Amino acid sequence: MLAIVGLLGYGLLKKNPASLQIGQRAPDRTLPTLAGGSSGDIADYRGRWVLVNLWASWCVPCRQESPALETFYRAERTHDFTVLGVDSQDLSDDGMRFVHEFGVTYPQLHDGPGDLGHSYGTLGYPESFLVDPKGHIALIRRGAVTADYLQSTVRPLIDRKAAAS
Repeated sequence: MLAIVGLLGYGLLKKNPASLQIGQRAPDRTLPTLAGGSSGDIADYRGRWVLVNLWASWCVPCRQESPALETFYRAERTHDFTVLGVDSQDLSDDGMRFVHEFGVTYPQLHDGPGDLGHSYGTLGYPESFLVDPKGHIALIRRGAVTADYLQSTVRPLIDRKAAAS
């Protein structure tokens, strides 16, 4: 058991060679919406700031961060900003139950096999990537976000870069 925990810890600490770097173009892929019936991608939001949040219904930290993401989305959505949830490595029915349970209103895509996450070099869930209006990675958060993180790190970055435009 200790060996398994050690290997998992090593894997999380080891830098993923596929990991994105700030300034790189955000990987994009057309995915079905979580509710079904249509599709979308990150490029649909070009010209806006997008916090791409990769999550799964079975992920405990995802459940913990969901209220903070929803509150931040509601406060900032009129300022050329959105949160784009990507339910990954999950069943869409489970993802929909999660969305209803937490009252999530920001857009949701579904990536059942986790292909988009692989493109982002994800190490686990949740992970968030702030994409600037031109489609480049501006910030990477491996692990859950909190209300304090969103206010102290994401909001000033958006405000500062928006003022410079």
